[in-house]
Amino acid sequence: MTENQGYSAFIPQLWSQKLNQMLEKNCVMMQCINRNWEGEIRNQGDTVKILTPAEVTVSTLTSDNIEYSTLNPKSTDLVIDQKKFFAFKIDDVSSVQANTDIMEAHLANAKKAIEEVQDSYLLGLHTDVLAENIVGSEDLPVVLNKGTIYEQFVNLALALKNSDAVYAGVRPWVIINPTIEAYLLQSPEFISAYNVADKTLREGAIGRIAGMDVLVSTNLTDVDNKYYVLAGTNDAITFASQLAKIESLRDKDSFSDLVRGLYLYGAKTVQPKALAKMIVSVNGVVAGDETPDDTETQTTEDETA
Repeated sequence: MTENQGYSAFIPQLWSQKLNQMLEKNCVMMQCINRNWEGEIRNQGDTVKILTPAEVTVSTLTSDNIEYSTLNPKSTDLVIDQKKFFAFKIDDVSSVQANTDIMEAHLANAKKAIEEVQDSYLLGLHTDVLAENIVGSEDLPVVLNKGTIYEQFVNLALALKNSDAVYAGVRPWVIINPTIEAYLLQSPEFISAYNVADKTLREGAIGRIAGMDVLVSTNLTDVDNKYYVLAGTNDAITFASQLAKIESLRDKDSFSDLVRGLYLYGAKTVQPKALAKMIVSVNGVVAGDETPDDTETQTTEDETA
């Protein structure tokens, strides 16, 4: 490799193709959405048209006259309103390494950075969950311990089933964080991935509870001292994205090469009934079978009042 041969030797289309392939899998929330309406996305603000089929009514035939109802499918827009970029500078000292090694390493880091912001964005759609599909409340979040954790996850799965979100061929999922995972693993009802056929689980799932595939995300962080555990089916959220551009160019002000990329994406909750969530107190995830002391809880409530 010559001394001046650096990142500029790369073909941008190769970078784009490789990173797009890397972004297609492994990301937690990418296992839990659909991309049925992903179209051509070129600029921030582009929209993807989504048509939601209308309900079909079944009637009893009492005569030879059949009345036909008019179906009006609902049209909504998925706006590609998330615009993220990465940009970094590599000086010529780095060129002593093989170009392919450098590219692969930085593509992996770019993928990780994109996935973190993308996962956080998609997990934030918990605000679209219907009121009847919520376990716990903002005022009375759920307390989890080894004795109650299975029951609460059953309640979460039941919310999905009662809203007709689960049907033949549809596998629900639930996203938890490592803190909740630590207590879930202590539940005897939890079925680990070791005891479930790999082909029946989503990629990265640690197992199953209450009929839901369990995935873990560090991006499910606390908000106002509460965790929002999100569950659902892949019918709920439609996602569209595009790695719009990757460029490699020479820095005119230094002995360096510049690499930058533009990533566009957006999501829409097209079936809110196919989402459910559990509101868990950060301080309410406790070890053991004990529940919080009633006296202490009452004192706290009295002080709040």
